[in-house]
Amino acid sequence: MEVLITLITLAALTLGLLILARKYRVSLSQNKAAFFWTLVLVALTIGSLYLIYTPPGTRMGPEQPIPFSHQLHVGVKSIQCQFCHPYVDSSIHPGLPPVEKCLYCHNYIIAKHPQILKEHRYFNTKTPTPWVKANYLAEHVVFNHQRHIKKEIECQQCHGAIETMDRVKGRYFYMEFCIQCHREKKANLGCWLACHS
Repeated sequence: MEVLITLITLAALTLGLLILARKYRVSLSQNKAAFFWTLVLVALTIGSLYLIYTPPGTRMGPEQPIPFSHQLHVGVKSIQCQFCHPYVDSSIHPGLPPVEKCLYCHNYIIAKHPQILKEHRYFNTKTPTPWVKANYLAEHVVFNHQRHIKKEIECQQCHGAIETMDRVKGRYFYMEFCIQCHREKKANLGCWLACHS
């Protein structure tokens, strides 16, 4: 937000300088060097603000209680989405992996790793892992993963290249995204028949 405010302010200042130059009949041709360096400084300021306010960490998803790498599990190990998200093909909610699902493998694989021991503590106290939600859809939309899976739509079409992400960035799904996809695939566009029933 700060970047947006700063950009608007810089644009307003530049516009103000142009209006003042025109009002007082200051010819830009006589001040080419000054105008050029002003534009260079504005561009450098905008670039610096972009780099300061959007570090690489902001392009990652929310931090999870257990660092989980989709790149490792989906990309390298080729674990299917449905293995960890158990209800994705039978419910409107995909479900998050229960503690037992993680320990199915990690009772044997890197079992003594501090994060896996943390997962054991969740299991021993019968506490579900407090995974942080990454994807959001308006509450009034009834989205059905099952229908999309039956139509052989890959998870990556909506969620991006999950197999390349350590932390899933997630997204807010807006109606425009869904309508565009439905038009491309010639799917139902009836509001109450498709999404809002």
